[in-house]
Amino acid sequence: MGGTPTEAPVRKSREKPLAKTDRPWQVVVLDDPVNLMEYVSRVLARIFGFSREKADELMMAVHQRGRAVVWSGAREHGEMYVNQLHGAQLHAKLERAE
Repeated sequence: MGGTPTEAPVRKSREKPLAKTDRPWQVVVLDDPVNLMEYVSRVLARIFGFSREKADELMMAVHQRGRAVVWSGAREHGEMYVNQLHGAQLHAKLERAE
C-alpha cells in the first residue's frame, strides 16, 4: 500500500467585508409642547447615562432648535433607544447620519 496522502482542498472565504462607507444611524429627539424641560433632561440622563450637564445641554438644543442628535451607532441599538424614548412619552426618530 503505497502512495501519497491526499490533502483536503483549501477553501477561501467568500464573506464580503463591511463597506467602510456605511453611515451610522442616529437617534434624534424632537421638541414637543407637552413635556417639561426638566423631565426631558431626566429621561436623557436615565436612558443614555449622560451627566446632568450633558442631558441639560441636549435638552436645550431640543428646546431651541426643535431637535437634537442624542446618539449615533448601529441601527439595532438606535431602534432600542427610540423605543425607550417613546415609552417615556418623548418624540424621537431614527435616521441615517449625514
